[in-house]
Amino acid sequence: MRPETPLDAAFRAQEADPDPALRLRFHERVLDAELLVPLAAAAGDTLDPQVFDLEDGRFVLAFDRDDRLADFVGAPTDFAALSGRRLAPMLAGRGIGIALNLGAPSATLLPAAAVDWLAAMVRPGPEARDGRLAGLTVPDVPEALRAALAAKLAAMADAVATAHLVAASDSGGPAGAVLVLAGVPEAARRGVVAAVAEAVRFTAEAPEIDLVFVEPGSPAAAAAARAGLRLDLPARPGGPAASGPGTDPARPPRLRF
Repeated sequence: MRPETPLDAAFRAQEADPDPALRLRFHERVLDAELLVPLAAAAGDTLDPQVFDLEDGRFVLAFDRDDRLADFVGAPTDFAALSGRRLAPMLAGRGIGIALNLGAPSATLLPAAAVDWLAAMVRPGPEARDGRLAGLTVPDVPEALRAALAAKLAAMADAVATAHLVAASDSGGPAGAVLVLAGVPEAARRGVVAAVAEAVRFTAEAPEIDLVFVEPGSPAAAAAARAGLRLDLPARPGGPAASGPGTDPARPPRLRF
């Protein structure tokens, strides 16, 4: 028996419990997954996915494992491998949904409205603030947000040395939650900002958080480690641990199949 994928587990959880947070988590896993999309034609850098007209609308096929693609299609076919966060914006606004993992435990139809909603959820995150931190204390953030941030950063562990959540105040103002990341290369920071923004959007009732990049061993990194909550990350390779659809991020579209 083939092991279940993160999409299978998230789909099973939201099917068993109507909690909106579990539906949010499933949609987040769709964005995180590498999806295999059969192509009608492949020419250079242009992707022309096969589009199928079904009773519920127009859909492209997408699978999170190559054996699932092969089992469903039953014949050799050209395909593109891309993340859900790339696929959704490509399809958004075109009236095309995603027929996901047909024939697998997580089989479902994501209609065009759901795809548009997903595309809106991957919009760029806020700019990181400067590294000046003051009045650091332990932040009051939901455990669900801590887990979501840890999961996102774990997938980018080769680019993040350490991560701490703190509450910091500016000029005597109210303390706000700040994620302090050490050792992130300049080239990786844009992707890290986007991943953190997604974790916040996909966590119900999560507060907004700021992001600060610091150097490992710097005074700011040491202060965050003393005062904050550490997010456990996998060890770096060879190194130390490091309302309706489309309108309300807290209410993802319901799935149909």
